[in-house]
Amino acid sequence: MNLSEHFTLREFTRSQTAERCGIDNSPDSDQMICLKKIAAEILEPIRVTFDVPFAPSSGFRCEELNDRIGGSRTSQHCKGEAVDIELPGVSNLELARWCQDNLNFDQLILECWDGRPDSGWVHISKAEDNRLEVLTYQRGVGYSVGLPKE
Repeated sequence: MNLSEHFTLREFTRSQTAERCGIDNSPDSDQMICLKKIAAEILEPIRVTFDVPFAPSSGFRCEELNDRIGGSRTSQHCKGEAVDIELPGVSNLELARWCQDNLNFDQLILECWDGRPDSGWVHISKAEDNRLEVLTYQRGVGYSVGLPKE
């Protein structure tokens, strides 16, 4: 089932952990609405602008799957409001900066970035009332407001 022109429900729900543990990672109707919105309003503009095929590395997570992988109890992934992405050949910092400047999002986090272009990933969410919160998370350091300068 397509959520948008370039993104499918399977891409958003795929999980090796869910498959290995027999967890049904299917969204309900409210979560499907959120998944369609994030596909259309977040991922499609990225896909069209960068002209690079990609799939979320992490999309929807049912509560059981989120608990199994040690996700936050308040994770927007469980609501269908968040995705983690990387684009082949595009620096994660460059991607995060583009998202910050061009998208209407709730939270944007450059996660586990260590200064190398291909390190980490970009977490981006969309909610009913977007906060436009931008953070960087570095292992051993924690969260900081904004994106790195370099």
